[in-house]
Amino acid sequence: MSQFSQLGQMTVLVSDTGDVEAVRKLKPIDGTTNPSLILAAAQLPQYQTLVDDAIAYGQTKQGDKLGWIMDRLAVNFGCEILKIVPGVVSTEVDARLSFKPKRTVDKARRLIALYEELGFDKKRVLIKIAATWQGIKAAEILEKEGIQTNLTLLFSKEAQAVACAEAGCTLISPFVGRITDWHKKNAGVDSYPAEEDPGVLSVRAIYNYYKEYGYKTIVMGASFRNKEQCLALAGCDKLTIGPKFLEEMQKSTDKVELKLKPCANPKPVSERPTPLDDRHFYMRMCRDPMAIEKLHEGIRKFVADQVKLEIYVKGKLSKM
Repeated sequence: MSQFSQLGQMTVLVSDTGDVEAVRKLKPIDGTTNPSLILAAAQLPQYQTLVDDAIAYGQTKQGDKLGWIMDRLAVNFGCEILKIVPGVVSTEVDARLSFKPKRTVDKARRLIALYEELGFDKKRVLIKIAATWQGIKAAEILEKEGIQTNLTLLFSKEAQAVACAEAGCTLISPFVGRITDWHKKNAGVDSYPAEEDPGVLSVRAIYNYYKEYGYKTIVMGASFRNKEQCLALAGCDKLTIGPKFLEEMQKSTDKVELKLKPCANPKPVSERPTPLDDRHFYMRMCRDPMAIEKLHEGIRKFVADQVKLEIYVKGKLSKM
């Protein structure tokens, strides 16, 4: 069996791309998108109908036409992926709302309404939100309404992962590669063996903590820099992996070893730690310079790509 097939027996594999044809070729269980992935895909000729449809839809709306276009565009790509995968797709809330819980909730509701308008049940959609304190609180509201959330840009077990579990988030996406990038730069090293990789160790620690205390929140490792990082997390609930590494695993038949498995006897709810408040959340984040730096850097990058995508759409509008 290929490593892809072996890993797929241990972990739910998720495609980390906006390229619908790559999803069709790789046949993962779930899919995910973000502004960066949609920006790359939206400029390809084969997806111009999705862009044109979003523009036409937005033109029928009153008020913030560009906002409607961008939301419809994200949902259009999500729907195309849902036509292929049997599971769910993650669609991201505008990163400029990362510190605005009410507007995040409103945006999430609108995205879900757009999916339902196109015939897809909200059970097949995860709303992706940056794991700020405000984002986590917004996710808590949405989860109580039956809207599933994916808390992204997650770098801290002690602050972000703990708070997400307590909020009842459906899924978290700890960013393996970006954690490793920071530690490589800080330590002045070129690489880490997979078993010593700081990003890998971070996800393992989060996974084991969740299973020890019986939290239902799904752990989905993300942002990989090489195939070895993916394989070092075999057994994690889910892994979202770019097409390059999925294809590498399809070409290899080397043995994949199970690295993570659920706790046989999780502790009762009564033994869980005291829930975090905002003060303790911020103090824990402050004690982790990597988490603070990478969270804010990640938000800035997603915002930059969202703006680039808007500029691209505005360019098409100006030619109409």
